Amino acid sequence: VVTNNHVVDKAKTVQVTLDDNRTLDAKVIGKDAKTDIALLKISESGSYPYVQFGKGAPRVGDWVVAIGNPFGLGGTVTAGIVSARGRDIGAGPYDDFLQIDAPINKGNSGGPTFNVSGEVVGVNTAIASPSGGSVGLAFAIPAETVQTVVEQLRTDGKVVRGYLGVQVQPVTKDIADGLGLDKAKGALVDHAESGTPAAKAGLKSGDVIESVNGAPVNDARELSRRIAGLKPGTEVKLAYLRGGKSDVATVELGTLPGDGKVASRGESSSSGQARLGLNLAPASEIGLGDEGVAVMDVDPTGPAASKGISQGDVILDVGGTSVSKPSEVQAQIRAAESNGRKAVLMRVKSAKGQTRFVAVSLSNKEG
Repeated sequence: VVTNNHVVDKAKTVQVTLDDNRTLDAKVIGKDAKTDIALLKISESGSYPYVQFGKGAPRVGDWVVAIGNPFGLGGTVTAGIVSARGRDIGAGPYDDFLQIDAPINKGNSGGPTFNVSGEVVGVNTAIASPSGGSVGLAFAIPAETVQTVVEQLRTDGKVVRGYLGVQVQPVTKDIADGLGLDKAKGALVDHAESGTPAAKAGLKSGDVIESVNGAPVNDARELSRRIAGLKPGTEVKLAYLRGGKSDVATVELGTLPGDGKVASRGESSSSGQARLGLNLAPASEIGLGDEGVAVMDVDPTGPAASKGISQGDVILDVGGTSVSKPSEVQAQIRAAESNGRKAVLMRVKSAKGQTRFVAVSLSNKEG
């Protein structure tokens, strides 16, 4: 029996009530919090009707029927259409939901979403609502994802995912401008963890991963889903851009692991304040590490502040070049301008030690 992880999570005992009102004990065979899927087993012998998963993904606009037990009323059927596909609602790292407008409410979780042929195309999972009731925004886990997870839970009792070992972020329009890309597509590598498959294959910070085994990667989340859908030990070919040049890395995937106060200004940069809205100093001179340029002050109306750069952050590189002095930051900004870039790409380390790429506009106003 397939249901949602959040339906049975932390339960000491589980029972399944059938359509003929029989109640049977069930055992949790396995569950996966990352996709919110759980698999149960009924031990009592008997003949149990079941439904088939659909063989293809539904199209936006296709009619669907949702079945569940809203508010404990009992078996309830509602109808609607597929409103969208590939929705990310922040529920987990591999969100890829079908959005449907068939009314579902609390108690529908774990129920099937059928197409008009009676095939299961999704598992009802979540709603978006200010009141807790249906407002026409419901989400179902696609059948393709459910089948993959269920098969692993059935055979192994757990889900084992491929592991690349990179921190990635989406390529926004500003970042694409900073990198000189024509389109805002792909997954930008923030950092390749030392000793991971990605690092061993030569991937570096600033690389833009464009495809996995020839299949295009539109954004960072899609890369995560693609890699997680492969088994550890799988060899994949990653096409990526580095410095405007294309290359391919062959990577053998690993196993996904289980799941300061500024005292002095040092060398400052008034020109940096004027251009980016920043006052900078060498990080080594103020105790913020051995590399990079520290952000001493931020103009709240400047372009850097609009991108989330704050006091205490450390700029590690600009335009793909490591920096250690404010003058080096300015040199890279001038270089970006001379190359006709609309934005300059910076790798920034936060006070908590997390790194990210930020594209700061070089124009006088935001587009």
